[in-house]
Amino acid sequence: MPGEPRTLRLQHGNRIEALCVLGGHVRADVFGAAPAGAVAFGVKHTEGVSVDVLFRGRAEPEAVPSTGARWPLEEGTVLRFSMSRASSEVNDNKVTVSFYAEGGKPINQAGVFLTGVGISLDVDADRDGVVEKNSPNKASWAWGPEGHGAILLVSCDKEFPFIPPSDCDSEQVFNREDLLDMAQMVLRTEGPQRLPRGYEIILSISVSDADKVGVFHVQNPFFGQRYVQVLGRRKLFHAVPYPGGAAELHFFVEGLRFPDETFSGLVSIHVSLLEPLTEGIPHSPIFTDTVVFRVAPWIMTPNTLAPVNLLVFSMKDNYLFTKEIQSLVAKAGCKLKVCFGYINRGDRWMQDEIELGYTQAPHKSFPVVLDSPRERGMEQLPVKELLGPDFGYVHKEPLFEATASLDSFGNVEVSPPVSVAGKEYPLGRILIGSTFPASAGRRMTRLVRDFLYAQRVQAPVELYSDWLAVGNVNEFVNFVPSSDKKRFRMLLASPAACYRLFREKQKEGQGEATMFKGYSGTDTKRMTINKVLSNDVLAQQNQYVQRCIDWNRDILKKELGLLEEDIIDLPALFKLDKQGKAVPYFPNTVTMIVLARDLGIPKPFGPVAGGECCLERRIRALLEPLGLCCRFLEDVSSYHGSLGEVRCGTNVQRRPFAFQWWHFTP
Repeated sequence: MPGEPRTLRLQHGNRIEALCVLGGHVRADVFGAAPAGAVAFGVKHTEGVSVDVLFRGRAEPEAVPSTGARWPLEEGTVLRFSMSRASSEVNDNKVTVSFYAEGGKPINQAGVFLTGVGISLDVDADRDGVVEKNSPNKASWAWGPEGHGAILLVSCDKEFPFIPPSDCDSEQVFNREDLLDMAQMVLRTEGPQRLPRGYEIILSISVSDADKVGVFHVQNPFFGQRYVQVLGRRKLFHAVPYPGGAAELHFFVEGLRFPDETFSGLVSIHVSLLEPLTEGIPHSPIFTDTVVFRVAPWIMTPNTLAPVNLLVFSMKDNYLFTKEIQSLVAKAGCKLKVCFGYINRGDRWMQDEIELGYTQAPHKSFPVVLDSPRERGMEQLPVKELLGPDFGYVHKEPLFEATASLDSFGNVEVSPPVSVAGKEYPLGRILIGSTFPASAGRRMTRLVRDFLYAQRVQAPVELYSDWLAVGNVNEFVNFVPSSDKKRFRMLLASPAACYRLFREKQKEGQGEATMFKGYSGTDTKRMTINKVLSNDVLAQQNQYVQRCIDWNRDILKKELGLLEEDIIDLPALFKLDKQGKAVPYFPNTVTMIVLARDLGIPKPFGPVAGGECCLERRIRALLEPLGLCCRFLEDVSSYHGSLGEVRCGTNVQRRPFAFQWWHFTP
């Protein structure tokens, strides 16, 4: 879109040649071009040109009729001319300025031959799937339902098996499916069959955008369509041959990286018209048009979205667990993907290694797996089992920071959509576990933390999880769907709820009810409700744990806009290890798998009274009124014994939100 008017210097006694871009203006200083003795000037022009005279001190310009007119010559007088139709031939329009002395005697003339050309770099700025011509919003980007601006996907999937790690690492397009991931950009031109000699049309990007965007264009269209990268990491500009007449040149644009701590997500692409002066002198720009894209963010999916696939590793010690998972998945109506041991090299903690999300543009969306910086044997899983056509991959690996257990993706959760003090979060908010304020404990690697903040559409909330031995937020908070107006409940692990339940059972005369019946863990000592309630050390440790959870409870209520009735306290007990960090006393039921209405809950092995585990009975009473179906899974030997639960050893791919992220206002 034409910007500021271009300045043209007239020369009395000469006729110069110039290009006039349609929709733009050319200004010429009449007073500065006048010969000595001139006191008046007149202007004539062909019908293809519109000419105005601008006088210093006057707000309104005066239009010049094509038959000509004459005015006194005053300092500051400027001609402004424009063209609305493209030329069919070079120099087919002209403007002539005549200068006059006292008495109306002609002295000299200055003239300019004009060639009208149309140049427009266009994108889908209103996000309707159509690349409209010269949208007024193409050079800016605005959030919200009334917003505008084009959107790019990061081509982080892999359409073709024998290429670099992902499509965005390649400078060639190997099949047309690659193009479907990309945003279209159209260069529209109109004018004569050729431009005057020496003029050039150049596409360009800035050095700072070179590693963030790639532009492809067809090469040798008459000998099989092959698309090559014309702008990108090693190509800052590209000379576009002028096609002549009215033409459209189609380009395909991809994002090369997601927003992060050094990248806002916005990239600009420019087209410039360069004018020659003389041989040996560099060309100078006389027109530039710009389009702006925002790279689509990576988006997490909460438990309240419908499941598509559940992933689990097949290990030597989890055969029975895998069979139970198969039954759960069949009931939930999603698919099961069993990955085999040679991929994970002994590492079973799938939830810690990867987080499954998606990316979205108006023309397309696809799932994207985020690979954590932890390196414990499962590094090949996302690349070999998930990365492929329309399934993207992104990895965040710090170069100089050491990683800790808080970098596991069990330490990254996302809430369902919430409203907080009038502010809507239609894609929910990310929850990150960190250390207590003003403490020198463990924190998530800054690279990963900053990446999550940079996506902008799921504003993160930082919680206190360093009190846990593993340190992951999913050990004390979870979300389940509900069929009422709220649409979900937040689950919190609660030692207070467990002690309250045990005291109820003790008062009912069931103090000798035994825990851990059928438990396959290493601790086989007989444990009853009475023994738990009489253990002062355990009680003190759980008072500390409850305080840590209550600290997070207050943060979550404030940052997610929750009331007490939106929270369900699930009975849980913890004990402190030698480092003073908390580990579950029995399998932690909060760390459950949520597959729509079907829940895969770690079997807690609580006190059995009346032939039923009182913990299971209480959990059913809390969750089943919400329309949920509870299924308790035995995971002691395969997961709990190694400080994890059923959710830690699985991962769920979910459907994306129906809400389109660009309608959100950060």
